[in-house]
Amino acid sequence: MELCIFTEPQQGASYDDQLAQARATERLGFDGWFRSDHYLAMGDGDPLPGPTDAWTTLAGLARETSGIRLGTLVSSATFRHPSVLAIQVAQVDAMSGGRVELGLGTGWFAEEHEAYGIPFPVQRFGMLEEQLEVVTGLWTTPLGRHYDFTGEHYRLVHSPALPKPVQAPLPIIVGGAGPRRTPAIAARFASEYNIGFRDESIIAASFDRVRRACDEIGRDPGSLRTSVALPTVVATSDADYLRRLDAIGADPDTFAEINIAGSPAAAVDKLLRLRELGADRVYLQLVDLRDLDHLELIAAEVLPHLPHLP
Repeated sequence: MELCIFTEPQQGASYDDQLAQARATERLGFDGWFRSDHYLAMGDGDPLPGPTDAWTTLAGLARETSGIRLGTLVSSATFRHPSVLAIQVAQVDAMSGGRVELGLGTGWFAEEHEAYGIPFPVQRFGMLEEQLEVVTGLWTTPLGRHYDFTGEHYRLVHSPALPKPVQAPLPIIVGGAGPRRTPAIAARFASEYNIGFRDESIIAASFDRVRRACDEIGRDPGSLRTSVALPTVVATSDADYLRRLDAIGADPDTFAEINIAGSPAAAVDKLLRLRELGADRVYLQLVDLRDLDHLELIAAEVLPHLPHLP
């Protein structure tokens, strides 16, 4: 099982805050650092200094880290033309020496689109499918060949399909709890299927659906990694637990119902259950980037209990 750190910088974090957390993530032995791709804070709280662009941030971190995986969970198909996205991701992959992963989804937060004047069509699954087809088509077109694409949303004519990522294939993450289209898209395009913010019964059912979707197109379900993303608050005292919940505006009466919460032993138990459900990777959502002691605690008291897992 891999453990990655996942955070939400739009809630109020500078590039330096993200750099400090990413460096600690690498130093402490986690497998990767992933961030959301949003331009507007959600809920109450101080949003300063304002949003940071996901792929600009990852480009900087690519040069400031050396071993951890880096990526988005997930970029919105509404934010970037797929050709531009393919160039950005390939470039950041080269800057990192081949450590980048692209999480891509339909986008869902209408308010951020309105706030920054970004179009937000009602129907977005078709846009997502075409984006995935264009991105993968550009990356897999042989050198010296050109790529053409005509769809409902995008048209490319005689593209040189450059640059190429260092990784071939570059990992693509598709996620969501949708019962039909999401599993089908993941089976067709993704190297990893992710389900987030759901209880264990929904996680298990979602994993089963995406495996069936692989079977339906003749893909080996074992070739698709499955992962879970969950908010995480770990502490060794009630006072620290409540303080960390308060810092992210979480309800102490309900937070532990589905999330990774409580003592280090409770976190280990939850991670073991997720592994039994089939999770190959878990993203620990740590919204308070500045609480690096939280990372230290998880690394010291949770990570050592997991290496025996296959």
